[in-house]
Amino acid sequence: MTALLLWKQKIKEFYGEYDTWILPVLKFFLSLLLFTEINKTMGFMDRLNNTFVVLVLSLLCSVLPVNTMTVIGCLLILGHCYAVGIETAGFAFVLLLLLVILFLRFTSRDNVALVMTPLAFTLKLPAVVPISCGLLRGPACAVPAGCGVVLYTFMKLVKERAAVLQGTETEALQKLQILLDGMIKNQEMWLTIIVFAAVIIVVHLIRSSSFDYSWRIGIVTGAVVYVVLMVFGSMFMSISMELNAIIISGILSVLIGLVIEFFVLGVDYSRSEVTQFEDDEYVYYVKAVPKSMVSETKKSVKKFSPTTEHKKEVQEINEMPKTVDLSEAGQMEELDISDVAPVEHVSEEDFDFEKKLEESLKNL
Repeated sequence: MTALLLWKQKIKEFYGEYDTWILPVLKFFLSLLLFTEINKTMGFMDRLNNTFVVLVLSLLCSVLPVNTMTVIGCLLILGHCYAVGIETAGFAFVLLLLLVILFLRFTSRDNVALVMTPLAFTLKLPAVVPISCGLLRGPACAVPAGCGVVLYTFMKLVKERAAVLQGTETEALQKLQILLDGMIKNQEMWLTIIVFAAVIIVVHLIRSSSFDYSWRIGIVTGAVVYVVLMVFGSMFMSISMELNAIIISGILSVLIGLVIEFFVLGVDYSRSEVTQFEDDEYVYYVKAVPKSMVSETKKSVKKFSPTTEHKKEVQEINEMPKTVDLSEAGQMEELDISDVAPVEHVSEEDFDFEKKLEESLKNL
């Protein structure tokens, strides 16, 4: 455990020193992954489904706020929908406009949740999103997470119905009706949104409590709630879902949640203290839990190089007579100092003048 704490401390120190460079790199890779997945899921417009275009857009997002990533992602979705048909592009524009208005109305600061939700579904780890939002943010983060679920469902719908939407035999109203029914009557989407909101609320309430290991209990509880609600909800709504994928997603979300807890919180509950104090108006009951921190000891060796004056003093000490006269209480007596060992001549690198001088004076 000590090695992990030292490793964590080194990572935090490295991030604190080079955060100016680390944040753009992280935003670059996040936007690169997001745009690549959008092109992989839809990919109807060849001009946008290009590696060079994705790299340029990712570089642009690396130096701009996270909101830019969301806007460019929505524009990519709109461009691919335009390649499918003007009706699909119009429906996508209205849908994205409603989502943006809803998103900016409540939680415009939680753009990462909106971006990470489609990526989590692509990586088959949807349970990570609500658990992470409950740990790091709060119940309001359910809005961007739900918007991400809607965006991912819409991309899947366009990909599955692309043959019908691109056909010239289908009328414009029929295309719009297909898209509208595919979104409104999609019970799996609504079930996922409800489960996400429930898990975020449960995890946030538990991790905000003051009892020991509240974060870990919240992580495990959130994973269990996700699996149970998804399984029983799919059975109740007659939705076909892969049970193994849901359970694996819940287990992996627990592991990722524990990693988040280690880096973000990382406290030692064995040394927790409860104290009480008061002022003129209130009585305060405070529980203090120290963080688990280990400082790496740094050893420094300082070499001493003697000067010319120090060499002369050592030479004088070595040339002192074997007997000296000391006066004590008005009487003279002779003291034999033959046992005093002369100072040895050593090299300048290994010589410690202060130590040798103190030993000689003590013997005298």
